[in-house]
Amino acid sequence: MDMPVARRSNDAAHAPAASARRGPRASAESLTEKAYRQIEELIVTLQIPPGTVVSEASLSEQLEIGRTPIREALQRLARERLVVVLPRRGIMVSEINVRTQLRLLEVRRELERLIARSAARRAGDAQRQQFRAIAEAMAAAARSNDDITFMRCDRELNLLELEAARNEFATGAMTLMHGLSRRFWYIHYREVADLPLAARLHAALALAIADGDADEAAAASDRLLDYIEAFTRATVTADA
Repeated sequence: MDMPVARRSNDAAHAPAASARRGPRASAESLTEKAYRQIEELIVTLQIPPGTVVSEASLSEQLEIGRTPIREALQRLARERLVVVLPRRGIMVSEINVRTQLRLLEVRRELERLIARSAARRAGDAQRQQFRAIAEAMAAAARSNDDITFMRCDRELNLLELEAARNEFATGAMTLMHGLSRRFWYIHYREVADLPLAARLHAALALAIADGDADEAAAASDRLLDYIEAFTRATVTADA
């Protein structure tokens, strides 16, 4: 299933002018980003389950995107450990492991706090408006218990935080973790998660950043990671 991504409407609105300004290379990059977003969503939402072997050709046909952007997107997903390249066999969607997820959260907690604090201090006016919009969308997802909206808002919040924090080293590290974290959530949330609570915690973080309150943003980040760690540990009991 070729699902739409959260920013498609905005991208479409600005694509002609942007393409004219930046030339052919920008178009290639845009297709790669489109391929990456769509494949990542298919993996994170388990439409392509862990252990599945896929090929450039099959994804190119399914998404109606050329093989070069698909290949570049898969290389990026491999760096993020969402797929594993199998020589002469294809590309396999990586398996999910609770112990790996807990180690990831050790690092993520420290980085998330830094990013939240930095974003609260450095975000521009337009970005603060976007944080408020995400908070409102998260609140709506909490009321409706809408998992897909939640997942897309989560991704938008992650990307906007990195953009506002303006720290390329934190961005590089966090980019490797976000997709794995979202997929782990999606595979287990029906068993042990409280989606409305998770959405409210994300909304509180977004609002603290929008308000420019660095201390509250850091505290909101810690509360969110406390919940995510408790959720992760609860999956062990659920699977027992």
